[in-house]
Amino acid sequence: MPVGSDTKTSETFGKNSAASAADGGVFPDTTRRAGFQGLRSRLSRNFPPNLARLLLLGCAALWGGSYLVSKIAMTAIPPQWMMGMRTGGACVVMLILFHRSIIPALNKSMLLPALIVGATYWGTMALQTKGLLTIDPGRSAFLTAVYCVLTPFTSWFVSKNRPHNINIIAGVICLVGVGFVALKPGGLSLSLSFGDILTIACAVVFSFNLTYLGVYSKKYNAIAVTFMQFAVASVLFFIGALLTEPVPNAAWLQPKIIVSFLYLFLGATTLAQLMQNIGLAHVSAASASVVMCTESLFSEFFSIIFWGTKLRFTTLVGFALIFLAVLMSILHRSVIVNLFRRVEDWIHDHRKH
Repeated sequence: MPVGSDTKTSETFGKNSAASAADGGVFPDTTRRAGFQGLRSRLSRNFPPNLARLLLLGCAALWGGSYLVSKIAMTAIPPQWMMGMRTGGACVVMLILFHRSIIPALNKSMLLPALIVGATYWGTMALQTKGLLTIDPGRSAFLTAVYCVLTPFTSWFVSKNRPHNINIIAGVICLVGVGFVALKPGGLSLSLSFGDILTIACAVVFSFNLTYLGVYSKKYNAIAVTFMQFAVASVLFFIGALLTEPVPNAAWLQPKIIVSFLYLFLGATTLAQLMQNIGLAHVSAASASVVMCTESLFSEFFSIIFWGTKLRFTTLVGFALIFLAVLMSILHRSVIVNLFRRVEDWIHDHRKH
């Protein structure tokens, strides 16, 4: 769940791209001169769906790697300084790419929505980065993914949209998964570290952030809402950094720290956002969600290979249950029913032979 991973904005962006692709492939000179907007339209023509899925998978891999890279960067850069620079940089990039959409949409009526989505995003990332200081990157990714399961319930609280039964079942499975993750070695007692608790709190706050983004993106320009979210969060991060964290020092200029920050800013934020936007324009939302939720799997893989994370059996079971709950939450009920029917048909045919 790195900076720049707002799905609502990306879906809107994708719809606009798809609309551009439907114009018969004829682009007037004004479109060719439209800079990034023109490039986006030209990329929409004859784009292979499998390549779009590959872009989404690459996006998930970049986000999965961001947990490990953030942990490396935070050995020198305090969390709020790091996030302040990332969100501030994201604002600059968005203005360069989408200024024609953002500037006309900014008005007084967006002030309250901007404060709400900005404050909840700040809370999300502050809790996650603080938690990441004391837990493994893969563990952070899986516990953060709980937001997928919680979002239908926060939507119920905010918008009065009652979750489906499948969401309730997914919530129970997710809770059991977190219980397995929390089991102490060699016993049946539960124990969550302070970092675990902060990360789960991050998932709760992020579910509210996504819910409010969904509400306000229907009333206002989605790209402008996301820009304001990053702008407000950036201000809050810098205020928090100035009040509670050490000022910048020479340690920030170490080569590995600079490379880590460039990965987070250019790779996990800018490049991943563009890959997500292009991919979502050419595959269904359900298919895209399944591909992109592999973020937590990539994070755990990188954590094992590069961070030396060792997994217990109960932790693996917990991660598997959380991942199952996430899949159940993002797939439509009909997809799950059809999947079970296919399994039943396969079992029935297998018994015949």
